[in-house]
Amino acid sequence: MPNRKLTLAAVVWSLMTPAGLLAQASADLSTDHPWKRHVIDSSSRGADGVKLSHVNGDERLDITTGWEEGGVTRVYLHPGYGRAKTAWPAVTVGKTPSVEDAVFCDLDGDGAIDVISSCEGGTRSMFVHWAPKASSRYLHPEAWVTEAIPATVAQTAWMYALPMQIDGRNGVDLAVASKGKDGLVGWLQSPANPRALVDWRLHRLYRAGWIMTLASVDVDGDGDLDLLVSDRKGGNSGILWLENPGTDAVAGNWPEHRIGAAGREVMFLDAADLDGDGHRDIIAAVKPDEIHWFRPPSVPSDPWPVQVIKVAHRAGIGSAKAVRVGDIDGNGKADIVYSCESATPPKRGVVWLSYDKTPHEKDWHVNDISGPEGIKFDLIELFDIDGDGDLDVLTCEERHQGKGIGVFWYENPLGERE
Repeated sequence: MPNRKLTLAAVVWSLMTPAGLLAQASADLSTDHPWKRHVIDSSSRGADGVKLSHVNGDERLDITTGWEEGGVTRVYLHPGYGRAKTAWPAVTVGKTPSVEDAVFCDLDGDGAIDVISSCEGGTRSMFVHWAPKASSRYLHPEAWVTEAIPATVAQTAWMYALPMQIDGRNGVDLAVASKGKDGLVGWLQSPANPRALVDWRLHRLYRAGWIMTLASVDVDGDGDLDLLVSDRKGGNSGILWLENPGTDAVAGNWPEHRIGAAGREVMFLDAADLDGDGHRDIIAAVKPDEIHWFRPPSVPSDPWPVQVIKVAHRAGIGSAKAVRVGDIDGNGKADIVYSCESATPPKRGVVWLSYDKTPHEKDWHVNDISGPEGIKFDLIELFDIDGDGDLDVLTCEERHQGKGIGVFWYENPLGERE
């Protein structure tokens, strides 16, 4: 990480001044206009998170999602900008009861993009969905083969798999995380033949309560990827990072460094440069109604100064779930998109926050995206889905009218005004 001088006095100022301690987010949402919503898929129940990758070579991002109550994992191929507002071509890649998350990964290096599912509940296993090698059969469900990873079977309530190269050998490895009894953060080491799933080896790194975020970020700037974590429950709840020991990644200890929000129920976070100073910050949704903005100290193992943005001090918004940083209104400044759960109508479940001159100012503006429809929203992804040059909002919802809205995106109205 580039050197960043941060004196003790600066840390104390950031924590004690009104801007450093608490900023308010204000809006009269009743005067706002929801964005247009376009449903990608509503065929099952309990859509639980969205993950992206380029899987068919057309340079447009595709999606995978696990449907928790429906017990299936599905893939969606971007149909092209002209058809992005209709249902997307889709395939069920496997049956996955109690699936919590799905992620793309070419696990065996054959050029076909596979999917890894993480399951909790009574399943408590991870599965690889091997993609067909022929791209023409990618949307054929019978062409996919699903296998459990033996090292994960009946071990814990799995939440996430994160593809990353850890040991510098063989194929891609998988960082993994879970919750509850025997909860952990660890990694699965790829054998020489990734198809030999029985040879994958699980390494445990951290005893977890309930992991919400597992991200690969070079926090200390030493050239390898560390693990950035938000732990929602238990005695170790808060935000932390596990330092990759480099060449000793297999046998070595991954030192644990705490970032902040100790004892708080931290939900999803994002790593992004919120204030435009060239340094990657950490922005986290924290229950019941806050966003915590951490700025990196010169020594990343030191305490991180924090600014707290209070979101729902007025009625009309659900409780904190996820954040994502991006320039929503095209003014060159980073905004925050914020999703919620417990957004029982007329509460809003997805909004975006903006500031006037500096993110350190007292009042942030809250702007409606979703309107009152939807109750339990999830992860957010920001990208230009319809090709009009602005950032749209992709997410999913799993409680509306007992089934959930499904997988969908909100169309940024900025493109219509330009």
